[in-house]
Amino acid sequence: MLTNSDSACRVSIIIPTLNAGPELEELLERLKHQSLPPFEIIIMDSCSDDGTQERALKAGAQVMRVERRDFDHGGTRNVAAMQARGDILLFMTQDALPCNDKLIEELTRPLLSGNNVAYAYARQLPRPEANVLERLAREHNYPAQSQLKAYEDIEELGIKTFFCSNVCSAIWRETFETMGRFQEPVIFNEDLFMAAKCILTGYKVAYCAEALVFHSHDYSIKQQFKRYFDNGISMRCNTWITPYSAVGKAGSKLVKLQLNELNRTGKWHLIPKLIAESAAKLIGYKLGMNYRLLPQFITRRLSMHRLILTHIENNNAGVTMKQ
Repeated sequence: MLTNSDSACRVSIIIPTLNAGPELEELLERLKHQSLPPFEIIIMDSCSDDGTQERALKAGAQVMRVERRDFDHGGTRNVAAMQARGDILLFMTQDALPCNDKLIEELTRPLLSGNNVAYAYARQLPRPEANVLERLAREHNYPAQSQLKAYEDIEELGIKTFFCSNVCSAIWRETFETMGRFQEPVIFNEDLFMAAKCILTGYKVAYCAEALVFHSHDYSIKQQFKRYFDNGISMRCNTWITPYSAVGKAGSKLVKLQLNELNRTGKWHLIPKLIAESAAKLIGYKLGMNYRLLPQFITRRLSMHRLILTHIENNNAGVTMKQ
């Protein structure tokens, strides 16, 4: 088994939680038995009432608390990062599960390669119970081939150059600080914005297909609409990244892939669901991009993260958002 000293770095794992349930125990157990063990595990809990904090403490994790009304995808992670003592910050979500004991070793390998890689993210495999559309989406966004992304790839990949996921990602602490930490407040895409800042500054971002986690969702059409509405809001609040955006092109490739697979496997009964889901995503995103034209009470009803949206509205009322 490797140690943090063997790899010449210390890895701090940061996991925001809210009522993570008994599954948290398995996540922490798998992290503790990695070939490269974490230096520390920090749980940033939003006042769970299901025993999440007790489970984390029992597993030996450090627990910090944040009020639910104060949670923010960027700011909450920043608070935990400031308390971390590691050289590398590894961010995970509570619903991601390492597939094997090589996750940390493989995910940090690109950072330790000396190839100017500042940020790396893992491959997400769908859970066994994931539906066919979700499985295809994971396979499309997280292929079996690793990839290094740099500034020169923008012309070909567009905004996909900046794609990254804090479901499971790792970044050098020094780079994290130099880049100004995660944007806050932010309703969505704190990982994408960090990756964009790294690449536009001259660093590389690694997609590490050898680092594997199980992670997938079974969102309803309504939930997909709300997610993409929030996605649109985050992009509208960051006009500096708009020139690289081509969401329609990226989305159409996935829809074609899904349609072809449904046709190939004879699952035509799922085509209406795919059409409705795709329409919900596109309409949600477009509305989110124009959220400032909507009455505030409607915006809050359409958002999946109303409390974070309040922080953004308050921030916009006072100062221009930080990049």
